[in-house]
Amino acid sequence: MLEIPGSGELDFLALGAMVHRLDPGRIPFRKATQCRIHVSGGEFNCAANLSDCFGMSTGIATAMVNSPLGDLIHERVRAMGVRPFYRCFEHDGVQGPNMATVYSDQGAGVRAPVVFYNRSNEAAALLKPEDFDWESIAAGGLRWFHSGGIFAALSAETPEIIIEGMKAARAAGAIVSFDLNFRAKLWEISGGLETAQQTMRRIVEQVDVLVGNEEDLQMGLGLQGPDVETSGKLDPSAFLAMMEEVSRSLPSVKIVATTLREVHSTNHHDWSAVCWVEGETYRAPTCSLDVVDRVGGGDGFASGLFYGLLSGLEPEEALRLGWAHGALLTTFPGDTTMATLEQVQAFAEGGSARIQR
Repeated sequence: MLEIPGSGELDFLALGAMVHRLDPGRIPFRKATQCRIHVSGGEFNCAANLSDCFGMSTGIATAMVNSPLGDLIHERVRAMGVRPFYRCFEHDGVQGPNMATVYSDQGAGVRAPVVFYNRSNEAAALLKPEDFDWESIAAGGLRWFHSGGIFAALSAETPEIIIEGMKAARAAGAIVSFDLNFRAKLWEISGGLETAQQTMRRIVEQVDVLVGNEEDLQMGLGLQGPDVETSGKLDPSAFLAMMEEVSRSLPSVKIVATTLREVHSTNHHDWSAVCWVEGETYRAPTCSLDVVDRVGGGDGFASGLFYGLLSGLEPEEALRLGWAHGALLTTFPGDTTMATLEQVQAFAEGGSARIQR
């Protein structure tokens, strides 16, 4: 089982790219007249959730641009209680470098959400090894380090920064996690599938806890497994069938976890989760979700799971907290949590949506 340090100045440190998401709600972009701005990034979302909902001391190592948009993003980092460790870039007033933009409407009913990006001249893709002083960051103690596959795909340098950070975290005694988050479009412009798999395998050699489904494991790591289309979305058998291959090929990995989601319509999902822990498997309950905004649900699951493990809970309890927090996060607009710890615990223990008086 994981040997997590009992204390440290930072409970959790994330490494990844910050983005801002423009959200016109249920109106498609081609007809939109206004948008909300959500500050996001898979790794940041976990740090923000662990700080704001779960009361942990968290940090984010990332690129930041000195511009009004950078100021907006930095304000949200502070508002969520996350300690920033920035490599700052100056904006030239015309071309960048830029903080990446994600465009994502919410869809409705039979109309699925539509997501597209502008990551042109992205500051995070300009990061290089030695941009962060890992020894100084971890000097007060670090318990958990986390990064993900989207950041790994941004440039030839970002995987090296991830590995550098992971090695420093291991030297500090921290647990290391990684969310595979395989995105074919990103890897198409970063060397293709073979490069993706070679890169991700090198990273995962450093990892204790892996987040990803069977498709992530097959496409991102090149592991052999069953046809991912043959089983139902809530059936964990395809995922669990790959764990022997994970155990054989990735001996450092002690835990693999993923969400299970059956999408009946944009606003009606069935939701569960599964976790493999050194040969033992655990399954969360299945619940029906009335979804407000599905973006960030997976990060909500991961952060709840991490909180449970950091708090010394048994794997089944930690899994239920992740499942509960991920479910609650889909009931809020935006990518980061608005839930309270009491709400998460109550739902994990079988609570309902009855009014609280």
